[in-house]
Formats: sequence, structure tokens, C-alpha cells
Amino acid sequence: MFSPTWSTSERRYDVGVQRGVMIPLRDGTTLCADIFRPESDGRFPAIFGFHPYDQAPQTAPLKAQALSTAFAGGGHEKGNAWIEAGDPFFFARRGYVYVIANIRGTGRSGGVYPFLAPPEAQDGCEVIEWIARQPWCDGGIGMFGVSYFGWIQFFIAALNPPPLKCIFAPWAATDLYRDSVYHGGILGHGFWRMWARGSVHRGRVESRMRKELGEAAFGQALAGLLQDEDVAGVPELVEILRNPQAFMNPLLVDLLLNALDGPYWDARRVHYDRIRVPAYLGADWGMYGLHLPAAFRSWERLNVPKRMVIGPPAYLDRPLYQLQYESLRWFDHWLKGNDTGMLQEPPINLFLMGAHTWREADRWPLPETRWTPFYLHEDKVLLEREPWADEPHDVFEDSPWQRGALTYYSPRLVEETEVVGPIVLNLFASSSDPEVLWFASLREVSPDGNERILTRGWLRGSHREVDAERSRRWLPVHPHTRSQPLTPGTVYEFNIPLVPTGVVFKPGSRIALKIACMDDVPKNPLEMNASGHLRRQSASRIAVYHDAGRPSHLLLPITRGNVMGTFASGGAPYL
Repeated sequence: MFSPTWSTSERRYDVGVQRGVMIPLRDGTTLCADIFRPESDGRFPAIFGFHPYDQAPQTAPLKAQALSTAFAGGGHEKGNAWIEAGDPFFFARRGYVYVIANIRGTGRSGGVYPFLAPPEAQDGCEVIEWIARQPWCDGGIGMFGVSYFGWIQFFIAALNPPPLKCIFAPWAATDLYRDSVYHGGILGHGFWRMWARGSVHRGRVESRMRKELGEAAFGQALAGLLQDEDVAGVPELVEILRNPQAFMNPLLVDLLLNALDGPYWDARRVHYDRIRVPAYLGADWGMYGLHLPAAFRSWERLNVPKRMVIGPPAYLDRPLYQLQYESLRWFDHWLKGNDTGMLQEPPINLFLMGAHTWREADRWPLPETRWTPFYLHEDKVLLEREPWADEPHDVFEDSPWQRGALTYYSPRLVEETEVVGPIVLNLFASSSDPEVLWFASLREVSPDGNERILTRGWLRGSHREVDAERSRRWLPVHPHTRSQPLTPGTVYEFNIPLVPTGVVFKPGSRIALKIACMDDVPKNPLEMNASGHLRRQSASRIAVYHDAGRPSHLLLPITRGNVMGTFASGGAPYL
């Protein structure tokens, strides 16, 4: 990180703390904040963190603890994933004021929680303007934090409050419908039930849909959901719908009532064209069910100075500290005018799974990408060769009594093969049911036979419509604005995007594709964030086709290796 020509701000100040500072908003609401300042009479740039969680643990003297320990039964009483503010003492000792505040309707802040909709971002702008007016602030402000701390930064940046000079917002989500709540149009209720009830601190919420629909229509909508067999098959969702006013249920009911994309989600979607400040982006390869899609979407759509890091598939420790020095470089550049060398470096930094190394890049997708189709074949083979004309199709059953699946395997790879970028499964299939829920996962099988999931993709069959104008070969865009039931027995093409990945397959390993209609059992917290979806309660037989006229294939972004392609023989006798 450091070089002979530049350095970051040095640790030189003691820190003074003010807790429970009430910041007034124009509508009379007050937000509760903690302020960490260098003990000096000078004026300093400020960093702002905004969140709906318990304020005290964000800055408590806690030993860093990986969430995976708690997931494995490490003796913790509650999850710690929401301790995301970073260490304010670190910044204050280096000449920054750090202000961390609860969003309205959470913690000790007043009002009703908006869940990323107005006036949440407007409140953040008012806090930023309040900070800039304080005698200890030099007028320049940045924002910091991951996950929710990162999400809200984009919404505030889209309003462009004048004192805001930059955001440091990796591990965010910017389109909640697609990134997490409705993966491919399939409700992912597990994470959000846990989050609303276990993470939001003292949340006071009201149902937006209840106000919009009126009591009669609202009651009819709830009754309709209770008649949905897939929803009724989840006892926790039934309890929420029968008690729509309890706890955080008004928020969860609103999520259930908005199964299609529309105004509710547009109010909670980032509008990139309005953002004018520099942005630091990122995620890790394991967070394909929550944060990873937003990093690449933000990289593509932001027209500002930007950097992006995609790290190894490991959960950030909590309390967060891994990004402190990287964020300090960012803030030193944009808030203090110090040349930290960041803008002279390639703007993209990618960790490569399998190789355990980093590679730098200037563009995404990588310019050397070769989009290579791997076709599905009989005998569950995945191969670059196109299907034969008369190949038979494969069939599996999906029902509450038999959750089948199909897995296709490539031959053993002869050469080291790097796969970095977006992935698409173009699947020709039919079902005996008017609906199908597709769950596709890309896997690596090591030479000794161990199998691991690299990334996933989802699609509700009735949401198969593709926006041709916005789609690209490697990234189909589904509007999710209407449902088109399947005609049982009819073969359709389903274009299923998988979240990008970055991996080096070693010689002797195999590429695998699993096609199912439900989640796998999660093995760790990262997989848990990508699970908890609805399951079909009706029984169906599903056929997958792979012949010359219906060439189902996985489109892989190969960036190095596979020059000769795979060998059906596995490369024998050379391996």
C-alpha cells in the first residue's frame, strides 16, 4: 500500500466522544447521533455513517469476530453482521470527525422508518448540511460503511448535497428487488424475515401499501396471498400475513405485496444518472445473493471517478475493520487533497479464487473475455461441442415429496482455465405445471472430487420475458413487470443470468452446472444470504432439452486458458 512517494494521514490526535447528540430536521423530527472528534481546536473534514441498527455496538470495544463462528454455533447470543460502521477512533486519530446516526424510525431517532424510500435520503442530506455548519468541520464530508451503510450512500449521493465530496460504499445493494428480495422474480423471504426482526433496532414502521390501497383492498390483498399455495407453505409467512401490524410485519407485508417490479421498488432503486461524487465500490465473490450484483451494476452505470474491489469469498469480520486503510487513502485524496496515488493505479482490483491472487484491470467485463458456450449433453455432460440432432432430453420431478435436480459436468480440464465475468444459462425446457422456479449454480469440482458453489442464478419461469433493448449477450435483462404463466408441456427458452464470478480452474478439475427448483442447504453465512426462497407446493415433471434445435448451454466468460478446449477423454494420457 505505502510507497516512498506518498503516505496517508498519520495517527496524531486523541479522541473526544459525544454520544446521544440529537440532530434536528426541518420537519421537527430529531435523529440520534454519536460524534467522534480529534481533540483539537482545528477544523476537520467529516465522515458520516447512517444506519437503522443498534447504535451502541457499532462503536463498542468488541473483539473482531467472524460471522461464520456464530453461524456454526460458536456460542453467540445474536448475530453480529450489522456492526458495519468501522472504527471511528481510527479516523478521528488521523484528523477526521466521524458522525454516526440512526435513520428515522430506528434506535433513539424519531419518526417512522421509511426503508430506503423518501424521506430517508433527504434526512441524510440534512444531517450532512448540519455537520458542515459545525465549528469543528471544515465543510468537506465523505460517507463510509458497508451493506446498509453502503446502500444509503448511493441514495444520498443521488441528491447531491453540496458538502458531500465522496462516498466509500462497497458491499452495497442498489436494486433491492433483483439483488435480494426477489431473485429472478422468486421471493427470498428467509434473509428479510431475519433482518427485519433481528437487525433493525426499535423499528417503527407503517405499511405503505395499506395507505395506498385502503383498508378494504389491503385486506383483500392479504387474503389473496394466504390463498397462494407457495406462500401458505411457509408457516412464518402465514403468521406475518395474519398479524400485519405486529413488530416489523408491516414492512414484510409490503415486500410480499410487491411481487412484481413497479413504483414500490423504483422508490428504493438507485438512480445513477443523478450521482456526481466519486464512489468507491466493491463486494466479494461469495456475496452473490446480496451485494455482488450491485458492484458491477454501479461500475457500469456511474459516470464519476470510481474504484472497485472484489475480494475473496469471506465474510468481513464484525466489527468491521478490513477496509480502514483503503478508505483512508480515498478520504485523504478527496477530503484533504493529499495525493495518495490511488488515481494512478488501475481502478479495478479482483481477487481470483483458485489462484489466491489479485489481478488489476481497467474495464469490466475484462477486454480479453472469450464468451464460450458449454452445451448440455446426454449422460449429464457439459462440453463445448454443439448437441447432436437426436439427443434425448432429461427429466426430473419437483414436488414437496421429491425435489429433483440435474447436474452436468465438464471433462477434467487439461489446462489452467480462468473464468472471470458475467455468466448466462440459456435453457430450453418445459414443465407439466404453469410455473417453474429455476435455481442454477456454477460449481467447481476439484481433482480429488470436492465440490463447491461459485455463484448462482435464479428465474421464475413466468417472468421469462426479456427486454431486448437493454439486454446483451452475456446479460439478459428481465423486466419482472408481469407474469406470463407457462403452457404445460410447451418448450420455452429461459435466459437465466448467473451473478459474475472470478475463478481459476486448475488442471484436473471440472466445471459443473446444477439445475434445480429450490435452494441447496446453505453451508455458511454467504450461502445463507442467497437462500430462503419460496418452493413450489404443486408437483411437476420438468424436462430439459439439449438437441440441435434446442441447444441449451452455459455461456462462460473465459479470460485465460482453455485454448484447445476441453477433451471428452479428459486429456488422457497427458494428465
